[in-house]
Amino acid sequence: MPAKKSKKGPTKGSGGKGRRSLEGKKGTLPAEERHWYGDRTRARAAARPQAADGSPAHGGGQGGGAASRGGSGPELLIGRNPVVEALRAGVPAAKFFLCNSLDPDARVTEAARLAGAAGIEILEVTRAELDRRCESNGQPGAAHQGVGLQVRPYRYWDPADLLDAAQRADSPALIVALDGVTDPHNLGAITRSAAAFGAHGLLIPERRSAGVTMAAWKTSAGTLARLPVAQATNLTRALESYKAEGLFVIGLDADADVPLDGLDLATGPLVVVVGSEGKGLSRLVRESCDTIVSIPITGAESLNASVAAGVSLYEVTRRRSSTQ
Repeated sequence: MPAKKSKKGPTKGSGGKGRRSLEGKKGTLPAEERHWYGDRTRARAAARPQAADGSPAHGGGQGGGAASRGGSGPELLIGRNPVVEALRAGVPAAKFFLCNSLDPDARVTEAARLAGAAGIEILEVTRAELDRRCESNGQPGAAHQGVGLQVRPYRYWDPADLLDAAQRADSPALIVALDGVTDPHNLGAITRSAAAFGAHGLLIPERRSAGVTMAAWKTSAGTLARLPVAQATNLTRALESYKAEGLFVIGLDADADVPLDGLDLATGPLVVVVGSEGKGLSRLVRESCDTIVSIPITGAESLNASVAAGVSLYEVTRRRSSTQ
């Protein structure tokens, strides 16, 4: 008697369909047959013109990345840590707002010094005036901590340039891709974890995804000023192109091929794909993954996307450190 087919729908967590959707998948080469692609790509990248800081020479963006698509109109970055980190990274800005009734603070002092050194106009305003500016910028009631920085819209990296930068790094490439993560706070939190655990950048789709907004900036505690974010017109095609260049793509899902602590691919060039908490990985993105990985948990049905990303990146870093 044939086994009864399960009607189980998408699993909540960092994934989507069950394991059966991957059965019979063809075309993924084993590790020992694919690493030569990385050598070829590094050789091609080395032949490209480079800027003095090692970034691609054909454009500049916030955080040092190559310019890609962005929004329109100035935005207001608020919060002491995000503002200081943006100024340290040289993010292009027009005005620095400083409340005239602040207690002494090392971050405020540094922000004012950096803004002055960069030739940014410094405006001393009342707290009520900065509140009004936050509200007009779509951030009513935001905790600006007495400082604000008017910056141009974020300029995304091109996925190919992000790959080149990752492959030129001293450690194996590590990129975090987001599939359907629409909460900018999750984007900011994932960026913070990615920076903490040595990732070389984030890859997000153009549509149905949170972008680099002021909410994401603030949640990232300024790490978005240092960690590049690339935006792909089609996430599935971008992942396939990364695979063709020698990176392995793993997706996070509660119903998975292997547990996280059994991920042997962690020491090689890697893309970690995080899906939305509600729907998980989309079907096409899931089918693009070399393997699906689960995080063993008890007492909860799923993890928040940013928590799942942080746990996974920690394990990748731990396994890489143990092999050095």
